[in-house]
Amino acid sequence: MSLTAGLETLDFSFPGQQAAGSFAPVLVGVVGSGNLEVMLEAVPGDACNVRVETSARGFGPIWQAVLGDFHARHPYGGLRISINDMGATPAVVSLRLDQAVADLQQGATP
Repeated sequence: MSLTAGLETLDFSFPGQQAAGSFAPVLVGVVGSGNLEVMLEAVPGDACNVRVETSARGFGPIWQAVLGDFHARHPYGGLRISINDMGATPAVVSLRLDQAVADLQQGATP
């Protein structure tokens, strides 16, 4: 965790159980008040690495819970998730992550 220019940066890593495969980067959402953007990228390796940059400081345990729940439902590996947040609620975070995975699943190739 690091703090820079009013933002908190949080990094999480989850062991992948299913390869995400090859896909073009996926971007959903718009950074704005109470919202966020999520980008998924295929990367080498078996882990799912998540970087969150958020204006809402001090919510690391909430992010851990939301991302843990997401990864339990979508246990991809070989995946980098970048989240730029402007104070989205956990429900909005889950919605955007699910939207990104739906786009990934439509465009992924084995």
